Amino acid sequence: MAWRATSDLRLNVAMLYPLILQVAHPTVDAGVADHSDFEQRPWDRLMRTMDYVSLLVYGGHEAIAAGRRLRHLHQRFRGTRADGTRYSALEPEAYAWVHATLLATYVHAHAHFGTPMSTEDTHRFYAEYRGLGRLIGVRERDLPDTWPQFQTYFRRTTRTTLTRTDSLTRVLNTIDHVDAPPTPITGRLWPAIRLPARRMVRLGGIGLLEPAVRRRLGLGWSRLDAAEFRALGIVSRGLGPVLPAGLRVTGPGHLRWRSAEIQSGPLGHVA
Repeated sequence: MAWRATSDLRLNVAMLYPLILQVAHPTVDAGVADHSDFEQRPWDRLMRTMDYVSLLVYGGHEAIAAGRRLRHLHQRFRGTRADGTRYSALEPEAYAWVHATLLATYVHAHAHFGTPMSTEDTHRFYAEYRGLGRLIGVRERDLPDTWPQFQTYFRRTTRTTLTRTDSLTRVLNTIDHVDAPPTPITGRLWPAIRLPARRMVRLGGIGLLEPAVRRRLGLGWSRLDAAEFRALGIVSRGLGPVLPAGLRVTGPGHLRWRSAEIQSGPLGHVA
């Protein structure tokens, strides 16, 4: 189920959703502020994140080594939060939260933009992806046992722990002013597609949030936004019957394309 669900091309429109959820967490916010170069290299960080999630699901034995490298990389991410509290990127609650945001993204993004999962498939996917967390050091006890329990945990965290952080403001500003992707074709087309692409990313990321969470994070959402979000979902889901198999499961192709970069650099999360 994880193989089928985690690299559908249509889910790219939701790439902002887990990033918002992550950097709105106070510990992740502090780590991003102290150790991330997302603003200077947004496309590179995005590619490294895609490398990571693709390896986790499709990398086979390579996923084990990648998970160890990722955890080792995060050992040095320490510092002091704005409130004076010491933090570590490997704090179990914050570290597990990053994994949880990706898990939730696949379920929620498929429901709106991809192929909605049945109840049975959702439970199976949750068990599989929660299990994949073991590869990066997310212990089984760090996330709830079942999908219904996870929904309670996820809703509680988004409504009580997340807040409007400086990192969230910086991420949204970066999305608004990002330069062209480092590819020749897209680079030439960027002046024409930049505005609609930015609009889709914002709609996909902010639209998937619960209204109460949008309000908590100070993210505006108008009736026009809601109408465009619904329309984007209708169009994206409608592509399902004609979408080639290679675009439904892009992970193995991504690993082949990025093999040299994956071997030459560290892996990181979204931030």
